[in-house]
Amino acid sequence: MFMRFFTELREAKVPVTLKEYLMLMEALDKVVIERTVDEFYYLSRSALVKDEKNLDRFDQVFSHVFKGLEKVDGIGVSDIPAEWLKKLSDQFLTDEEKAQIEAMGGFEALMEELAKRMKDAKEGKGEGDEGKGGMGPKGDSPFGANGYHPEGVRIGQDKGRHGKAIKVWDKREYKNLDDSVELGTRNIKVALRRLRRWVREGAQEELDMNATIRGTAEKGYLDINMRAERRNKISVLIFFDIGGSMDSHIKVCEELFSAARSEFKNMEFYYFHNCLYESVWKDNRRRHAEKLNTWDILHKYSHDYKVIFVGDATMSPYEITYPGGSVEHWNEEAGAVWIDRVAGIYENMIWLNPTAERHWDYTPSIEVMKQLLGDRMYPLTIEGLDKAMRELSR
Repeated sequence: MFMRFFTELREAKVPVTLKEYLMLMEALDKVVIERTVDEFYYLSRSALVKDEKNLDRFDQVFSHVFKGLEKVDGIGVSDIPAEWLKKLSDQFLTDEEKAQIEAMGGFEALMEELAKRMKDAKEGKGEGDEGKGGMGPKGDSPFGANGYHPEGVRIGQDKGRHGKAIKVWDKREYKNLDDSVELGTRNIKVALRRLRRWVREGAQEELDMNATIRGTAEKGYLDINMRAERRNKISVLIFFDIGGSMDSHIKVCEELFSAARSEFKNMEFYYFHNCLYESVWKDNRRRHAEKLNTWDILHKYSHDYKVIFVGDATMSPYEITYPGGSVEHWNEEAGAVWIDRVAGIYENMIWLNPTAERHWDYTPSIEVMKQLLGDRMYPLTIEGLDKAMRELSR
C-alpha cells in the first residue's frame, strides 16, 4: 500500500524521492505518530511535500490511495487499517453514539456492511433514498451522502452536514495553490517575494542584538548597538496593457498591482494599449489628455530597474511590426522599435501574460512579442510568476 502511494505521487508529478520515502518508512517504524489516518496524513505530507504548490496534488493522491475518493472500484476496505479508523472514531463520538454503533454489531460489522452495499450498488441492488437504512438525503444509513448516522462514511457529498463523518472522501483545502491555476493576491505576494535584494539603509532605529551582546561581553558594561532597518532594494517599473481584450483580465491585474505595491516599496507604473509606443499614461480617465513621453520615462529610471510588462499581447501583428499599426493613433515608429529600446536599457525585463499558455500558439502577435522579448514571456500562474521572478533575479 505504501509503495503504491509513493508511485502514484510520482505519477501525479509530485517530486518525491526514494530518500524521502525511506525517511517516512523509518518514522513509521520508530512509531513517531499514533496510528491514525489524520496523523499519518500530516506526517507523510511533511516528509514528502517540499513546495506548497504540490499540496493539492498530494491530497488527491492521498485521498484515493487511503480513502478511495476517485477510485472506489479499485480499492478494498481492507486497504485501510480498520484499527486506525476505529481509534479515530473513538476520539469524536459520544458514548450514546458509540452504543448505537455497538448495537449494529460494532465497527467491524460497519466496514463489512459498507463493502456489501458498495457491491450491491454496482450491481444495481442499492437501497433507496428514503427512510430507515436509506443511503440518500432522507436516510440514516451510515454510508452515502446527505443523510445522518453517528459514524458515517461520506461518499459523493460536496461538504459535511453534521461534522461526524469518519472518512471525508472529498475534502481539498489546497486547490488554489496548484501551480497550474491562476493567481490570487495571496499567491502573487508569495511569488513576488523571490525578487528581493536586502540592504540596510536609513536611520539606525533597530536593535542589533548580536552586536549588543558582543559589545557588552567585550567592554564589561551594557553596550547597546543599533542598526538601520533591512529593506528590499529592488526597484520595479511596470507597464500595464489596458482596454480592449484586457478588460476580461482586470481582476487578476488588480490583484497583481495590489500585491506588487505591498511587496516593492520602490515601484513605478504606467499604462499602454496593446503595444508600447511613443507615449504612456498614469490616469486612465485622462489617457488622451495627459500622456507622458516614453523616452522621458526610459531616461528617468536607471538601468538597474526590473521592467515588467503585463498584457495579453493579443492584437494584429501589424500593431507591433509596422509604423502606423496602432488602432488608436498614427505611430511614427513601430511598437517593436520601442520594445527593443526598453530591452537595450534594462537588462532585466519580462512579460506576464494573463491568457492561459495553452492558447498562445493560436495568436500570432503573442509569438511575435515572445521573439522580441527573447522568450521571456510567462503566464500569470504560480509557476509562471515564480519563473518570471527567477529571470528578473539574474
